[in-house]
Amino acid sequence: MPENDLSVFAHLMRRAGFGATRSELEGLAAKGYETVVEDLVNPERLPDFEDDLAGRYFGGEGGTGPGGWLYRMVNNQRQLEEKMSLFWHHVFATGSVKVAHSPSSNDQIDMFREVGMGDLRTLLTQLSKDPAMIFWLDNNDNRKDEPNENYGRELLELFSMGVGNYTEEDIKMCARAFTGWTFRQPIPLYPHGLHRANFLFRDDDHDYSEKTFLGETGRFNGEDIIDIIVKQPATARFISRHLYNFFVADEPQVPSWNDTPPQDPEAIDTMVKAYFDSNGEIRSVLQVLFNSDFFKEARFKKVKSPTELVAGIIRLVRTYRFPEPGMAGYAGATTLMGQMLMNPPTVEGWHTGKEWIDGGTLNQRVNFAVKEVGDPSKPGVRAIIDGVGSTESSDELVDRCLDLIGQMDVSGETHDVLVEYADGLDEEEQDYRVVRMLQQIVATREFQFA
Repeated sequence: MPENDLSVFAHLMRRAGFGATRSELEGLAAKGYETVVEDLVNPERLPDFEDDLAGRYFGGEGGTGPGGWLYRMVNNQRQLEEKMSLFWHHVFATGSVKVAHSPSSNDQIDMFREVGMGDLRTLLTQLSKDPAMIFWLDNNDNRKDEPNENYGRELLELFSMGVGNYTEEDIKMCARAFTGWTFRQPIPLYPHGLHRANFLFRDDDHDYSEKTFLGETGRFNGEDIIDIIVKQPATARFISRHLYNFFVADEPQVPSWNDTPPQDPEAIDTMVKAYFDSNGEIRSVLQVLFNSDFFKEARFKKVKSPTELVAGIIRLVRTYRFPEPGMAGYAGATTLMGQMLMNPPTVEGWHTGKEWIDGGTLNQRVNFAVKEVGDPSKPGVRAIIDGVGSTESSDELVDRCLDLIGQMDVSGETHDVLVEYADGLDEEEQDYRVVRMLQQIVATREFQFA
């Protein structure tokens, strides 16, 4: 497949971002595929998001919340920066309902933006010092004489290595190494306003005794534990499989990974090699992933998460390019579809793939998409109408709409149904014909896949 084929760029931007319009795809194709990947994994090469106005609109110093985050997903030119923040939010699931401190929840997402494509050691260290995570997994109650194993257990089980690659004794040693890692309690909300919590190391609460962890012995602290974790082959494989599941194709749910091999072991091996060749740098693994044949060939093999579906539709219709009333309602839409941003159901995050879909959530997904593309006054819909222009046949109408909605592929059976539907539309009202066809396309089974 030619590297300037728009379909490969459409695929890339559905996975590494939240979709792209036809004009955006043409601009990317002019740059070349490898250059676009280079820009994505090095977001500092792209314009930074202007968040002053958005921050004030969506919450000022308190942060932006789910509505403001969706606004950034739609408008940040550093698309992979937002996508990786969503990725880590799923892997390092932290719920705002328990945290109950919006600055800390928002600061965690900002931390993912800042270090989410750097080396895993730095990311895990920042995560371990993150007040939202500390409170979420009770490490503020982890003291040398009364160790709390919650964070140590999840760090190994869900955040780095996966079950079957450590022992219960390793969990105990890990927890002891993180004793004293807590945060300074922020001053009360009223009457002072929102203030941030900051990491605090309590020397008198830390266990300085000798520990044996994953076969190594020493007077380890938390950073020493992370040093040992990131050099484990199990860690490289676990993180690589998470990246494959998020960016390439749906895998079984995480708890089964120790018993169920990956569907593409060679792809995981390729990513593991990139991990060790770069000393655990995530951007290097992503660069190898996006440039690989296994990625380019994995078209429409992932069910869109509710957030991906909603943000992608907003980008398609090109609304909310400026902070305005209504954006918070889109966060409510993802919740109705099964994904409450910044409040995952458990520390395991969300179950993905086909588990996003049931009778109720599918109705919500289809109804949302149909409503959004049904307004010809929306800039993106208008651009598609103009791009379709006049058509001589129902086949041509269907193909042009599929092309302009994002180089979308459908089965032969679906294509025949769409053509049959187009045959019944009033040929004299082209705006009506295009809008109705767009509504039919976003209601198809294929539109649920990225």
